[in-house]
Amino acid sequence: MEMHQIRYFLAVCDTLNFTRAAEACHVTQPALTRAIQKLEEELGGLLFRRERAQTHLTDLGQLVRPQLDQVLRQSMAAQQAARAFLKLDNASFRLGVMCTIGPLRFMPFLGGFSRRHPGIDMTLVEGVPNRLCDRLHSGDLDVAVMARPGGFGERADAALLYEERFAVALPLDHPLAAREAVRFADLNGETYLSRINCEHAPLLDEVCDRAGTNLKVAYASEREDWILTMVASGLGIAMVPEFSARLPNLAIRPLVEPVVRRRVSLVSLAGRRFSPPVRTFVQAIRAYDWPRAPDLALVA
Repeated sequence: MEMHQIRYFLAVCDTLNFTRAAEACHVTQPALTRAIQKLEEELGGLLFRRERAQTHLTDLGQLVRPQLDQVLRQSMAAQQAARAFLKLDNASFRLGVMCTIGPLRFMPFLGGFSRRHPGIDMTLVEGVPNRLCDRLHSGDLDVAVMARPGGFGERADAALLYEERFAVALPLDHPLAAREAVRFADLNGETYLSRINCEHAPLLDEVCDRAGTNLKVAYASEREDWILTMVASGLGIAMVPEFSARLPNLAIRPLVEPVVRRRVSLVSLAGRRFSPPVRTFVQAIRAYDWPRAPDLALVA
């Protein structure tokens, strides 16, 4: 059963005239007649009775008419949805974002992308790198923005977006807040607020060990906003990426000696074909001028 057979059948149902139905379908009457005869063969019975100048639906024709009408409507709806999707109208995709990615550099890009492509609906899914990689492999995510020191696996296709330094978050009245930069050695003995989801935590621990820095871990949380709020409240300090969210009463100072950076990448699965909205997003995020992206200076 083919869609043109259904269209021809429904046209005859509406006109009860093979000639007018053929004209409405822009085909010859013999072509329309052959298509309906083939449909009758597939269904196993006559759909119309032709009595001289009059055409009537048979009982079988009356039975299948509403069902075939529904098939045609669903087909047309699917075609319209596909056309809208390909034109990026009401098109959607799922973007994974590592939970430690700060908004200062990322949100200006997302805002500009949304203004240029208002028909694309984006769902942001937050998570840690391991979980995001799993969801990429399962197809639950289309692409993801994240960083992971050990890479993302053999099947991953990672495109570097930008690098950012690690910094220390301090209460405004902390003595180190008066400095332009803070050495790792200067943090020795400080009360530390641990970001549980920090993917670079083992590396930062190694750097502290080499600098002879001992930290007193007082609190730990998966919530970046809780950690930063506790820092602003004077409960301790925290190591954060430089483009983390900023709060009042919070000072962010770059960490030096040594400088530690992380590489934030757009990650997808190699060989997976992109849908039109995903392809549009990937092209935009790769073409974005990340080194010149707007951000806030490392000041209080």
